[in-house]
Amino acid sequence: MNGYMIVGIVVVVVIVLLLATNKKLIETLKNIYKIEELRKRILYTLGLLLVFRLGCFVVIPGINPNALGADSALADQMNSNTLLGLLDVFSGGAFANAAIFALGVMPYITASIIIQLLGIMVPAVQKLQKEGESGRRKMNQWTRLLTIVVLCLQGPAYVANLYARMPEAFVYGGTFLFFAYATVILIAGTMFTMWLGEKITDKGIGNGISLIIMIGIVARLPQALLAEFTARVSTSTGSLIMFVVELVILFLVFMVTIAVVQAVRKVPVQYAKRVIGNKQYGGVRQYIPLKMNAANVMPIIFAQALMFIPMLIPGLQGTFSNIQGFWYNFTLAVLVIAFTYFYTAIIINPQMMAEDMKRNGGFIPGVKPGKQTVSYIDTIMTRITLPGSVFLALVSILPALAMKFLGVQQHFAYFYGGTSLLIMVGVILDTLKQIESYLLMRHYDGLMKTGRIQGRY
Repeated sequence: MNGYMIVGIVVVVVIVLLLATNKKLIETLKNIYKIEELRKRILYTLGLLLVFRLGCFVVIPGINPNALGADSALADQMNSNTLLGLLDVFSGGAFANAAIFALGVMPYITASIIIQLLGIMVPAVQKLQKEGESGRRKMNQWTRLLTIVVLCLQGPAYVANLYARMPEAFVYGGTFLFFAYATVILIAGTMFTMWLGEKITDKGIGNGISLIIMIGIVARLPQALLAEFTARVSTSTGSLIMFVVELVILFLVFMVTIAVVQAVRKVPVQYAKRVIGNKQYGGVRQYIPLKMNAANVMPIIFAQALMFIPMLIPGLQGTFSNIQGFWYNFTLAVLVIAFTYFYTAIIINPQMMAEDMKRNGGFIPGVKPGKQTVSYIDTIMTRITLPGSVFLALVSILPALAMKFLGVQQHFAYFYGGTSLLIMVGVILDTLKQIESYLLMRHYDGLMKTGRIQGRY
């Protein structure tokens, strides 16, 4: 019985025990099945994610798949270059498989960052962002076109790196024609992956692009867990106790991350009484929930996408290819903090919130409507975003700390903290929130015993 079979049996046993001991979970699954629209959306999402996973194993035509494997030069590069290893995790192993989805959706994320930065610096782009649905469609079109430009740079670089490492894997040799042919396939693979993500967002459950990234990360978890277990029980310096300690610490980090992601600051809003006919409206106090981590997982994705740029600069490849290095972690932490503030400023508009309150006869007790309300909300957001951004930065460098101080293997360290953990937590919570909204609209209980996910509003 090999290690993968053992891991599979353990997972199945855990699932069976959960279903057997949690009647509430079984009832919730039955309620999900009863809602036809929700059932179709979930099955549709699972179907498209399965298509993506199958594409991660379709090798680029013209490359010998027998030359790829755990002992190949490309696999050695994944192990020695931790940044490329992280890219392989994001792509669900497609990067190391030389698959048609090898570049994943990271070029699209890079293009999105560039477009949003242009929205700050270029007035014409700012104006387009304010045009509503038509402006959003135009921005999406620009993002897709820019993604192709990024792919035209990353595609040949990927093929050239592959040829430099394993020229024997190229059936037709390293001709210009094959480089162009392989680049076109990589571009088509990424664009098809983007299409899958958009279809999941429109007709499925959750954010499609984020789900694709998450499913790629989760797909590498069994192999990383097995490698860490083997390393602990087979070496003289490791032990099963340390493996259990690692899992306990990972669980604690996971729970703290969930708590921070869901933490909110409730701002009280009082609405004036209005009498219309014989009925009285208003006169009640409500709350505006301002999240400590309003930007959710996007700062991590954006920061990690930008960390691949130094790999294109020859003088910086050595410095930024090792995730245990000081400058890599310092730069990543700074980018996470900066993007947290940047993305929060985009999605939270105190001016609009103040105008909406004034229009509906609402006000914050002790704060005058208008500019003072805008300043009050902006001050609160600045204060609660600071600890949230620092925490995200700390979690983003946890893999390096785990490898350095606990001796965690590289591939398992990606899940121990950092980008992989935050993406999984953020995407799972957002998806559960959408599922819960369907349940509550049909007057079913939510996903928790209390009837709703704690911290969700």
